[in-house]
Amino acid sequence: MTAPIPQSSDIPRGNAAGFVKYFKHDFVSGLLVFLIALPLCLGISIASGYPPIAGIFTAIVGSVVATLISNSELTIKGPAAGLIVIAIGCIGEFGGDGMVGGWTEADASAYQAALAVGVAAAVLQIFFGIFRAGILGEFFPISAVHGMLAAIGVIIIAKQIPVALGVSASGGPIELLREIPTFIASANPAIAAIGVTSVLIMFLWPLVGAKIGFCKIFPSPMIVLLVAIPMGMAFDLMHPHSYTLQNHEYQLGENYLVDMPDRVFGMFDSITQPDFSALQQPMAWKWVFMFFIIGSLESLLSAKAIDLIDPWKRKSSMDRDMVAVGAGNLCCAMVGGLPMISEIVRSKANIDNGARTRFADFWHGMLLLVCVAFIPMVLHRIPMASLAAMLIYTGFRLAHPSEFLNVWRIGREQLVIFCVTLVAVLATDLLIGIAIGIATKVIIHLANGVPLRSLFVPEIEVTEDDGQNVRLTAYRSAVFSNWIPIRRQIERLGLLERKNVELDLSEVKLVDHTVMDKLHELENDFEQQGLQFTTVGLEAHQPFAQHAHSARRKGLCLVQRLTVTTEPDIERMLETAFIRLGATGFTSLPCRGVGRHEILGNAAEMRPQVRIEVIVPQPACTQMMEYLRREVQPKHRLTFAVETVQVSRLDAFVPLAENNHTTAAPDHDSLQPAHH
Repeated sequence: MTAPIPQSSDIPRGNAAGFVKYFKHDFVSGLLVFLIALPLCLGISIASGYPPIAGIFTAIVGSVVATLISNSELTIKGPAAGLIVIAIGCIGEFGGDGMVGGWTEADASAYQAALAVGVAAAVLQIFFGIFRAGILGEFFPISAVHGMLAAIGVIIIAKQIPVALGVSASGGPIELLREIPTFIASANPAIAAIGVTSVLIMFLWPLVGAKIGFCKIFPSPMIVLLVAIPMGMAFDLMHPHSYTLQNHEYQLGENYLVDMPDRVFGMFDSITQPDFSALQQPMAWKWVFMFFIIGSLESLLSAKAIDLIDPWKRKSSMDRDMVAVGAGNLCCAMVGGLPMISEIVRSKANIDNGARTRFADFWHGMLLLVCVAFIPMVLHRIPMASLAAMLIYTGFRLAHPSEFLNVWRIGREQLVIFCVTLVAVLATDLLIGIAIGIATKVIIHLANGVPLRSLFVPEIEVTEDDGQNVRLTAYRSAVFSNWIPIRRQIERLGLLERKNVELDLSEVKLVDHTVMDKLHELENDFEQQGLQFTTVGLEAHQPFAQHAHSARRKGLCLVQRLTVTTEPDIERMLETAFIRLGATGFTSLPCRGVGRHEILGNAAEMRPQVRIEVIVPQPACTQMMEYLRREVQPKHRLTFAVETVQVSRLDAFVPLAENNHTTAAPDHDSLQPAHH
């Protein structure tokens, strides 16, 4: 059931009145998000090869700039784990090593060069938003994007395991994964104790919170700090010393702690200016476009995801949000901060904590400012192993096994795209990897009969327009690569001209998963505006999987025909049960025959029987067979057979409750046997 659309007077707004009215809700949420953001900002910054305080600069600047510019009410702007791979790659390209051997002059030089790259990427993002190019985020196929994010998760895990174990290491992700047994064997036991304990807390604390309600108030990163800081003090990490365990000598000292200013307001001494001479090197522009493309894509996806779960269904301007992110990145890079995006995890926590407006983002940044300005000495006691544990958990969530299962449910071809992108990113880099993923999807589309021209140039026209309702008819294909023009036309005729839109896809040969997902988003967009968007004409398209958003190809659809032969006395019972289990119709014919028992008993006389036939999708057929085996066969004599057949319209055999549109009764004459 669709939730009622809230009245405009009931919707919280991030204006002056909202600042006062929702102060309590926004400040409390900002405080709780601050507890999550503080260690994550430090950890992401260290993992990126930047000074730890750079991530704090980003969150503070983002909380101010985004609050002033963006109309995305519930997104939290700040550094994100998804950009770690690009940031550390950029630092390495300019000669830094991410503080593996301590903060050296080479690291400082690479850091300033990376800041210049960040400035250039930020300018591109600002123009990207000003020229209303935010819709370009619609171009990338969903499975390729998820494959890229999963690869980023694997890379984060590979790079943070040595840090959590107190081991120095460098190299590519595949090399680091191969060396994990070596890292474990050479781990510093004291540091590894902190790292492993922190990892266990990150994974187990959410389970505890699910069973003990009040524990949800305390985020797992805060619990990690409450445990890891005392452990660091117990191991006396503030002072260089050695210890011996099983005849091995290990070193401990401040190099295992977060490097922070040692006095109040010392953070302002860490402000660093970009070295713009780095942009004269051609290799710098590779990283400019990497930050620009991946950062913009992640930010757009996060902002759209938060819009979908906004309790008040507020619609953010993606172009305006992109300008806000670009302006924030420009300011961050000018003072020494990491690149920022609209961050999904902290934004989701913001919603769960009861935030009302974008001032929750502002308060979380102000609390970070106060904390780092006044108590940097306390932050210096945070062990880096504990921050690495938080990032290992973040990487695991990006590459969670359920991601593979979810993609498989949408379609096997989506899993191929997902896995190809993941492996390609691990073997090359983000840009090349996602390009390979996109190329894989294009090849799959061509193999499914999509004409090359229609991959990029859609064929769509207005076939009806009565002033209030518009009917658009698409031809040939509706796929990720030609979706943007299709969406622009739908939005222009519907949302801008205030008309209901019906999109007819009956003449389309293929509708891919990305477009199916975007069509669902458009339904929500129209509903929020009090309009209606419907999709028709998919009755003759065969879904690649049972998922509602799976790709669909025009042609005969595979279903199953279940034929039951039994005694007439239970005919009505079986027909009622089949309808309850999903049949949209049935055929019942009286007949006569003999079975194995009669033949063995030399009984030649045929008995009256009934033959019941239903045509249903495979899941419903499976349920019906289970019903026959479990409840009918133990009490009655019957036989049943199943065969796969092809039908011209799948919707005719799907229950009305599962259909978006009214369908006609099944036409059994349209069946064609399939090859087994």
